[in-house]
Amino acid sequence: MKIKVRVSHEEDTKYAFLICKEIKESAEVRGTGIAKRDPEYIKSKIIHGNAVIAFFDDKLAGFSYIETFQNEEFVVNSGLIVFPKFRKQGLAKIIKTEIFKLSRKKFPNSKICSITTSNPVIRINTELGFKPVSFSELTHSEEFWKGCQSCANFDILTRNKRKMCLCTGLLYNPNTDKTDLSTGDKIVLAYSGGLDTSYCLKYLVQEEKYEVHTVIINTGGFNKDELYKIEKRALSIGSKSHKTIDAIEEYYQNCIKYLIFGNVLKNNTYPLSVSSERIFQAIKIAQYATYIQARAIAHGSTGAGNDQVRFDIAFQIICPDTITLSPVRDMKISRKEEIEYLKNKGVSICWDKVKYSINKGIWGTSIGGEETLTSYHDFPEEAYPTKLKKKKSENLELEFEKGELVSVNKEKGKAIKNIIKIEKIASEFAIGRGIHIGDTILGIKGRVAFEASAAIIIIKAHHLLEKHILTKWQLYWKEQLSNWYGMLLHEAQYLDPVMRDIEKFLKSTQERLTGTVDIILYPYRFHLVGIKSKFDLMTSSNMTAKYGEMNYAWTAEDVKGFTKILSNQMKMYHNL
Repeated sequence: MKIKVRVSHEEDTKYAFLICKEIKESAEVRGTGIAKRDPEYIKSKIIHGNAVIAFFDDKLAGFSYIETFQNEEFVVNSGLIVFPKFRKQGLAKIIKTEIFKLSRKKFPNSKICSITTSNPVIRINTELGFKPVSFSELTHSEEFWKGCQSCANFDILTRNKRKMCLCTGLLYNPNTDKTDLSTGDKIVLAYSGGLDTSYCLKYLVQEEKYEVHTVIINTGGFNKDELYKIEKRALSIGSKSHKTIDAIEEYYQNCIKYLIFGNVLKNNTYPLSVSSERIFQAIKIAQYATYIQARAIAHGSTGAGNDQVRFDIAFQIICPDTITLSPVRDMKISRKEEIEYLKNKGVSICWDKVKYSINKGIWGTSIGGEETLTSYHDFPEEAYPTKLKKKKSENLELEFEKGELVSVNKEKGKAIKNIIKIEKIASEFAIGRGIHIGDTILGIKGRVAFEASAAIIIIKAHHLLEKHILTKWQLYWKEQLSNWYGMLLHEAQYLDPVMRDIEKFLKSTQERLTGTVDIILYPYRFHLVGIKSKFDLMTSSNMTAKYGEMNYAWTAEDVKGFTKILSNQMKMYHNL
C-alpha cells in the first residue's frame, strides 16, 4: 500500500466535485462545522497550489487547503478530509503535517490558527507547535467565522459573542520563539574571514556559548590559498566546523549569464558585482543550515546596508523555521568596537587592511571606506586592489555565441574561465574602475567604489554586438526589462517568479547574438573597434542602402509618401 501526499496542481481540478461532496458528508457525520465550499472555490485553491492532495495506491484518499485572512496575518488549514475507506491509516496526520509545511513555506510570517473539537487533531497540532489560546487571539475575520454556521454548536458560539464554544482554539505563532535559543544550540554563521564575521564568530561562541559552524560560499572571489586561510582563521577563533561550498558555476548559469544578456549596469555604471552574488550565497547558506539541522543562521551585516535584506529574505523563504541572528546589526556595533573587542579576546588580524571593506568576486570587486561615506572625497589610488601595470595598448578579441562568451583572443573556453582571463588581462590596465551612487533597498543613498574590468568590457562588447544584430524594438524593450531585472536583483527580489519570466525573454533575444568584437585596451580605458557577424543588420542593409548616401531599395517618391503618412496625425493636431 503506497501513500502519496503532494501539493496540488491544475490537473487535480478534476477531483473538485468529489472533494466538495466528501467535505459536506464529513461535516454531516461529525455534526461539527467544516466550511462549505463550492467546486469552483476548491478548483481555485488547487490551481494556485494552495492545497495538498493525498493518494492511496493512486486513488484519491484525502485533501486539505489553505485560506488566508486579515491581509495574510492569519492562515487557516481548512477542509481536512480523509475518504472513509482510507481512514485509520494515519493519513490525517500526514495530510495535516504537509498542509502545515506548505503554509509555513508560502506564508512564513503568518500565524496559523485552528478551532476543533477533535482530540486527534488537537494532538497533531500540538506536535506541530500549536498552542491553546482564547478565541480573542484568533482571526477576527467575519469570513472565517461564517464557516461555523453549518456546525450544530453555532448557537453556543453566537450566544457567547464568539468568546468561547465547544471547540478548542489553537494558534501557531512563528514569531513566538524567534529568540528561544539555549546554550550549546547549533548555529550556522556565514563567514567571510573579514572583520564583521570574525567579530560575530567570537561573540557567538564566547558570549552566547553557541555551537557555531562556519560556512563560506565561493562565488569566484577566493582562490584555494585564501579559502584555506579563512578556514584556518574560523577554526582558530572558535568555529566547531568549517565548510567551503563552491557555487561559481551556479552563479554564472543562474545570474551572470543574464546580466550579460541584459547588459545590466545599475544607474548605467555599476555591474552589480556584489549584490548579484549575495542571493546565491544566501541560498546555499540556508540549504547548508537545513542540512546540518541548525537552530539559527547568523550573518555579519550591519543595519544600514543592502545585504541584511538579501540574507534575511532568502532565509525566511528557504528555511522559515530557522532563527536569523545578526549581532553587528542588532547591537549597533561600530568597526572600531569590533576591532577593540577582538584585540581584547586575543584575535590577531592585520588591522591595516580593514581600513577598507573589500568584497571581491568573479564579476567585480567593491570597495568601501571613509571616502565613500561622503559625497565629495575622491577614492585614492592605493585603495584599489589592482594597480596599473601596462601602459602600451593591446588588442583584445571576444567571441560570442548566442550571447555567451565562448573565446578570448581566439582561444576557446568555458564562460567562467573566459571571464577570469579577461579580468587578468584588463586589470593590468586598471580598467573598469568607478564610483557608484545609488539608492539602497532601505531608501538611503549609498556610495561605493568598484573595479570590474571583465564585467564592464564584456557588457559593453556584448551591447555593441546587439546594436548591430537586434531590431530597434528588440533593443528598446530589452533595455526596459533588463533595467527591471537589475533593479529587482539588486533589491533582493531574485526569488520572485517574475525574474524567471524576464530571463526567458532575455534568452530568446540571444538566438542570433553570435559574432566577434574587437577591442583596444589602454591605461584606465578601452575602445570598442567594431564587430563581425553573419547576422549584422548593418551589413545586410548596406546591400540596398548606405546611411547618408544613395540607396537602391526605394525611390525619392517612396520617401515623400512615407513622410506624408508618418506626419499625418501631427499635421492634424497642429492644424486645430
